[in-house]
Amino acid sequence: MKIERNMTIGEVVRKYPNLIPVLGSFGMGCVGCPSAQSETLEEAASVHGIDVDELMKALNNEVQ
Repeated sequence: MKIERNMTIGEVVRKYPNLIPVLGSFGMGCVGCPSAQSETLEEAASVHGIDVDELMKALNNEVQ
């Protein structure tokens, strides 16, 4: 399954716990935060000032 920008952080972490370090490398230490259950990757990237395309590339490189 490909990681999509509209997936929530919680959904990604549940399905792919190995991606937690990738999220952390982008400064997204919010994987345990309550908002991670409803916040999409795109929304979180925007809040943290992260290039969502770079984030998606990094995440998908780890699941292929």
